[in-house]
Amino acid sequence: MTQDKTLTALLWIVAAGFFMQALDTTIVNTALPAMAASLGENPLRMQPVVVSYSLTMAMLTPASGWLADRFGTRRIYFVAILLFVLGSICCAMAHTMSQLVLARVLQGAGGSMLLPIGRLAVLRTFPAGQYLAALAFVSIAGQVGPMIGPVLGGWLVQVASWHWIFLINVPIGIVGSLAVRHYLPRPARDEVIDADFDWTGFALLSMAMVSFTLALDHPFSDRGWGVSVGLALLCVVTTLGYWPYARRRAAPLFPLELFATRSFRLGLLGNLVARIGSSAVPFLLPLLLQVAMGYSPLASGLMMLPVALAGVVVKRMVTPLVQRYGYTRFLMVNTAVVGGAIASFALFGPGWPMWLGLAQLAIFGGANSMQFAAMNSVTLKDLGTRRASAGNGLFSMAQMLALGLGVTIGGQLLALFGQLAGQVGVGGTVAGFRLTFVCVGLITLVSALIFRRVEDPAAGATQEGGETRHTSATDLGR
Repeated sequence: MTQDKTLTALLWIVAAGFFMQALDTTIVNTALPAMAASLGENPLRMQPVVVSYSLTMAMLTPASGWLADRFGTRRIYFVAILLFVLGSICCAMAHTMSQLVLARVLQGAGGSMLLPIGRLAVLRTFPAGQYLAALAFVSIAGQVGPMIGPVLGGWLVQVASWHWIFLINVPIGIVGSLAVRHYLPRPARDEVIDADFDWTGFALLSMAMVSFTLALDHPFSDRGWGVSVGLALLCVVTTLGYWPYARRRAAPLFPLELFATRSFRLGLLGNLVARIGSSAVPFLLPLLLQVAMGYSPLASGLMMLPVALAGVVVKRMVTPLVQRYGYTRFLMVNTAVVGGAIASFALFGPGWPMWLGLAQLAIFGGANSMQFAAMNSVTLKDLGTRRASAGNGLFSMAQMLALGLGVTIGGQLLALFGQLAGQVGVGGTVAGFRLTFVCVGLITLVSALIFRRVEDPAAGATQEGGETRHTSATDLGR
C-alpha cells in the first residue's frame, strides 16, 4: 500500500467520523416531535435528548488527548467509532425517555473523541506543509453534516420512523471502523506515552458543568427550586475548588495562566453567552414549525436549509471585514444582528409569509456563521504555541457546554411561558415560543457588552495569528 493511498484513506476516515458527529448534532432536532409521540412524552419537554449528548461530549472531550497518548490514536479512534455506533443502536431501540437519554450519553461518549482524536491522527500522520490542507478537507464534512441534518432527519421521520436517524450511523460506522483497522498505522513506540492525567481537576470541572446544567433544568420540574439551589451550590463549590487546586498542581487539566490572556478570557465568556441563543434556535424552530404551525417533519427540515447555506456562503467574508473594522466593532455589530435575528423569530406563527421566514433564517445563518468565526479567532489568537493545546481544549469544552445550556434554557423558558400563556388564555403555545425567542435573543445581545472590552491589536498581527487558529478551531469546532 503506497503512502499516498494511506494518507487519502486517513482523510476519508476522519471526515466520516466528523460527519457522523456533526450530523448527529442537528438531525435529532426535526425528529423530536415524532420521538415524543412514540415515547408518550410532551414534545416541548424533549430537551434532555439533546442536552445529554452535548453535555457528555463537553465532559469527556478533555480526556481524549490523554487517551490517545496513553493507548494510541488508532486504538482510541476505533473505540470512539464503536461507542458511537453502539450508542446509535441503543437510541433506536429505546422504548422510554430514560432509555433514550442513557443511550445518548453512550453515543456522546464516542462522539466526544471523534473530532479531537481524528484531528490528532491527521496532525501525527501528515507532514507540516500538508496539515492545514488536510484539515480544510476534513472540515467539509463538518459543514455538510449540519447542512443536510435537518432535511435528512425530517425525510427519514416522514418516510420511515425516527429510529432511522440513529440507524443511519450504523453502516457508516461499520465501514469506518474496518477502515481504521486496515489503514491507520499501528502506533510507534514513542507515540504511546505513559503520562499522568489530572483526574481530580477533570472530576471537579465535570461536576461543575453537570450541576450547573441540571440546576437550570430543575426550577419548573416537580422537585422545584430546592433541587436547583442545591445543584447551583454544588456548581459554585466545585468551580471555586478548582482554582486553589490548579494553583498547587504542577500540571493541571487547564492551567490558570490561560485566563491571564485578556482576549482568551473575554472571548471564552463571550462565546459561552452568545452561543446560548444560537444553540437554542435549532432546537426551538423545528418544534415551533411542527407543533404550533402544522409543518411536516420534512418541511420543517427544509426550512432550516437557508441557515446552513447562508453560513457557507458568507464564511469567506469574515477575514476582510475584521481586517477593515477590527474585532471589537465587528463583533458588536454582528452580535446585534444575530440577537435581532433570533428575536425576530417571535414573528413566526400561522399565516406568516414563508418567503419572509426564509429571509429571516438566511440572515440568521449568515450572521451566526460569521459570529462563530470571529469569536473563535479572537478567543485563541493570542495564546501562543505553549498554551494553544490547553486553551483549545477548554474552548472546545465550553462550546459543547454552551450547546447544552442553550437547549436547556430555551426548553425551560418555553415551558414557563407556555404555562403562563395557558393560564391567562392569551396566545397559547405560539405565545410561549414568541416570548422564548425574544428572551434568548436578548441573552445573545448581552454578549456584545463582553466583546466591547476586547482590545484590537494591529490588524496584520491580528489576522496572521487569528487565521491560523481559524482553520483548525472555527471550521472543525464551530
